[in-house]
Amino acid sequence: MKKEITVVGKTTEIALADACAQLGVELSDVTYEVVEEAKKGFLGMGATPAKVKVSYTVPPLKTATEFIKTLIKNMELSAEVNVVENNDGATISISGEDAGILIGHHGDTLDSLQYLTNLAANKKDGENDDRAYTRIVVDIENYRAKREDTLRALARRTAERVRRTRRNVTLEPMPAQERRIIHSEIQGIEGITTFSVGQESNRKVVVALDKKTQA
Repeated sequence: MKKEITVVGKTTEIALADACAQLGVELSDVTYEVVEEAKKGFLGMGATPAKVKVSYTVPPLKTATEFIKTLIKNMELSAEVNVVENNDGATISISGEDAGILIGHHGDTLDSLQYLTNLAANKKDGENDDRAYTRIVVDIENYRAKREDTLRALARRTAERVRRTRRNVTLEPMPAQERRIIHSEIQGIEGITTFSVGQESNRKVVVALDKKTQA
C-alpha cells in the first residue's frame, strides 16, 4: 500500500522532515519530488516555502498487522497481536480474553480473517508494482496446531474404521488446507488411501481401502 502526502516548509529539508514525522518513517524509507523550490524573496518579502510530494510504500507485514489491530480495535475486543517473521512471510498470532470469537466453527472465521489480511497485505499499487507475494498466516491461541492434531487423530480413527468395516468413509466438507492434513496422515497408513469429491466449499475427503487391500 502506498501513501502520498504533499507538505510545505521553509526549506526542502524542513518539509521532508515534517512529511516523515507525519508518516512515522525515516527519510531513507521514502521517495520524494520537489514540486516547488523555496524562494527567499527580497528583504523578507515575496518569500515562498518549498513544496514536496512524498511517497511511502508500506511494507506488506506492517499493512497486515495494522489491518488486524484496527479490526480488533473496531470490534472492541480485548486481545493482543504478536508477529513472528519467517523466510516467506510471517505468522500473526492473536491472543487474549476475547480472541476466541475470531476462530468460528472449525476455524472458518479465522480462515476468512487470514484471507482478508493477505489481500490487504499484498494489494498492488498499479501495474508496475512487482513486489513478491508475502504469505501471512493468522493464528489465534495456537488454534492451528491444535486443529492439525485433531485432524490427524481423526484421520487415524477413520482409517481404522475403514479397515474394520471395509467400507469407505466420507468426512465433512473441509477447506483445502485441512484436506491436505488428512491426505498427509493417511499416506503413512498401509492399506488405506484417500481421494476428494465435491466442488469448492463442499469438497470432502473420502477414506477408503486401497485397491491392493481390496483384492
